[in-house]
Amino acid sequence: MLMLLTASTMVVSTANRGWQFGNRLYYGPYHPNNEQTSKKIIVGGSNHWSFGFNYTDWAFKHGPFYLNSTLVFKYDPPTPKTFPHSAYLLPNLQSFIKCDLKNAKIAGNTTQGAGEGFQFVLKTSQPHYFACGERNGFHCINGTMKFFVIPEF
Repeated sequence: MLMLLTASTMVVSTANRGWQFGNRLYYGPYHPNNEQTSKKIIVGGSNHWSFGFNYTDWAFKHGPFYLNSTLVFKYDPPTPKTFPHSAYLLPNLQSFIKCDLKNAKIAGNTTQGAGEGFQFVLKTSQPHYFACGERNGFHCINGTMKFFVIPEF
């Protein structure tokens, strides 16, 4: 079962290339929305890093991602009227699927996303699994505040 899930995840991560965009088919080797260069990418676009937005879909639609690209996480600092957020780097696919934060490393705490946010550079071509760790992983467990990228050369 785990092999099937891993295989399907790998297929989904590269499925954008060659698929239909709008009403026309795209047959080129690269996603038409991206150049094949490293650049700064705001996670979630104008939605930033917020509860209720599906980041797995966002990553699927905005890939591929390249080595040395910079992910910028922006979110409101905690206040009595907002939910706090953080960003964790999970160690593997199983932790990502289960939202298991035990061995995760914090990439950005609840205050680092304020203002211009914080930056995470994709330095290796291995998968990077990200999730919000607040409320004991609830923001991840509900299925929306998590995503992964596999940077390409």
